[in-house]
Amino acid sequence: MKRPLRSGYTTGACAAAAAKGAALLLRDGQPAGTVTIALPSGEEARFTLHRQEREADSATCSVIKDAGDDPDITNGAEIVATVASLTGESSVVIVGGSGVGRVTKPGLAVAVGEWAINPVPRQMITAAVRSVFPEPASVQVAIAITNGAELAQKTLNNRLGIVGGLSILGTTGIVRPISARAWTDTIDAAIDVALACGSTTVVLSTGRTSEVVAQTPLQLPEEAFVMMGDHIGYALASCSRKGVAEVVLACQFAKLVKIACGHEQTHVSSSELDLQMLASWVRSEPRISGLESRARQANTARQLLEDSDNDSALIELVAVRARAFARKLAPESEVKVLLAGYDGKVLYFA
Repeated sequence: MKRPLRSGYTTGACAAAAAKGAALLLRDGQPAGTVTIALPSGEEARFTLHRQEREADSATCSVIKDAGDDPDITNGAEIVATVASLTGESSVVIVGGSGVGRVTKPGLAVAVGEWAINPVPRQMITAAVRSVFPEPASVQVAIAITNGAELAQKTLNNRLGIVGGLSILGTTGIVRPISARAWTDTIDAAIDVALACGSTTVVLSTGRTSEVVAQTPLQLPEEAFVMMGDHIGYALASCSRKGVAEVVLACQFAKLVKIACGHEQTHVSSSELDLQMLASWVRSEPRISGLESRARQANTARQLLEDSDNDSALIELVAVRARAFARKLAPESEVKVLLAGYDGKVLYFA
């Protein structure tokens, strides 16, 4: 019997916990083993504190992020907060430190030029510090992520316009295991950035290989290219909802067949059924009806395409059906299909 998947905490929740630990150390002069913070839902969460250092007018504390069973690039990262006393009017000033990025492109939740610490984490950090230093105290909170710049190289942050490190994120404080939320949030953010940068066309690719193939003929700014992975339905609906004028679906043949078969999620394991459906389409198309037996015997869609020597009628048959399905999901956008060949060439674009 499989054990239940374990939830974890966002970078925002970890930053708030580290900030509270640092505030307590600054106030009391004694390190605490754990802290409890309030999450946006009203629940409370307890965090074990890691590194703790006290100086004359500041204190530093860190939390090791536990993302639970979610495959998160920041799982195990050290989230660090330094709280320092300020003079002047009552305030909690939040800044970024080493490993936290800055926003360089419009369309994100934080303005250009600001540290990439999102609004809800800012609220959580402020509340955590205020529970220790109530008004009218004035303090600065600097949030850092150990090795954050290196970890950021494994994300899409640079394309989104977050440079120099990672973002401090989270709307609930909790990371749900193996959920698609992190990916779909990134899709939404990427589309927002594309629109804010003036792009009227968004290229949705299922993977980096397809994206690279699409970049040369389309000659669009990098912000226009959005990696959607398997989230076809979500990405198309998001483009339509946000008013994207033109959407280009960039993918290879196997994914294109899945879209043509009506799958909003292309990770679904129904390859055999998809090939049988494709075979029935081939049978009804006189130009390629001779490929029916190959379609029924093929192990993969890629095998059929290669066995057909990239037959243009076969490609068009699938592309037209895929485009028709995509247009149902994105009725407010004009949808085109770009088929990336397995040899790195564009096989179809219309």
